[in-house]
Amino acid sequence: MRMLSKLISLGLLAASSAFAADIQTAVLDVQNMTCSLCPVTVKKALQKVPGVEDAKVDFDHKTATVKFDPAKANTATLAKATTDAGFPSTLHK
Repeated sequence: MRMLSKLISLGLLAASSAFAADIQTAVLDVQNMTCSLCPVTVKKALQKVPGVEDAKVDFDHKTATVKFDPAKANTATLAKATTDAGFPSTLHK
């Protein structure tokens, strides 16, 4: 029974590692952020996109770093979300 439990645990660990490998990170250059509340709006817009795991917005550098599942979202979808919220963005080069 212990051996079966260990095998199941190893299988779950391998499956979760494979899933984590699918997450991508994109950095967006965000325009129109002029006050300390703007990053909050940008972050909320990005978090509403299906597949977004995490979003961090840097007011000083005018960027948003987004971790997302590429099977559910892409950089165009992320940029559209910020643009629709009043903050046009493009993929950082």
